[in-house]
Amino acid sequence: MSAYYPESKVEIEGFVAKNYDILMDVITFGSYSSFIKKAIEKLEIEPNDRILDLGAGTGRNACLMRKFLSGEGEIIGLDISDEMITQFKKKCEPFKNVKVIKKRIDGPLDYKDEFDKAFISFVLHGFPQEARIKIIKNVFNALKKQGEFFILDYNEFSLNKMPLYLRIPFKRIECPYAFDFIEKDLQKMLSYEGFTNFKIHLFFFGGYVRLLKGVKV
Repeated sequence: MSAYYPESKVEIEGFVAKNYDILMDVITFGSYSSFIKKAIEKLEIEPNDRILDLGAGTGRNACLMRKFLSGEGEIIGLDISDEMITQFKKKCEPFKNVKVIKKRIDGPLDYKDEFDKAFISFVLHGFPQEARIKIIKNVFNALKKQGEFFILDYNEFSLNKMPLYLRIPFKRIECPYAFDFIEKDLQKMLSYEGFTNFKIHLFFFGGYVRLLKGVKV
């Protein structure tokens, strides 16, 4: 994985991948679970939705989304970490309509007008800009007309204006790509690729984290 983007901290393996859920809970002082539940509720999932889960990780998000689906709905998760995929399969084993595939999300995808929703959580910031554009294009192609793309990630903000108690951990934890990401106009990027009808939900300390929805028209 590191051969693609050596500076990325999103493409993880080894100890961090095997203990990802625990580490996220520790880093956020136990608030991550309740936060991700609230964010997923904002997706307004319909019982029969087909959902593409990009950078699906351990399957925690997929299992939460699955609760809103009927037997006719489906979730397809994509990830490249063997450790993550193993956890995903274990968590989602009881659900026949939840699957994970080992696949890069910034490479060619074999989906065309198939999904009602696509969800990517704290993954897009970990890629260089050219890869982000490829991912957005992939999602646009994969979604049906009126399909919804949800990006849960950092909002746009000035690092220099960030409170010191947040700025220091951000600098230590995040990869160089994240510093570039927070300066990008993500809504403009999505609009350029064909998305519109945007809706935003803000989280954490005045909105340093954002759930951004764009609609394919």
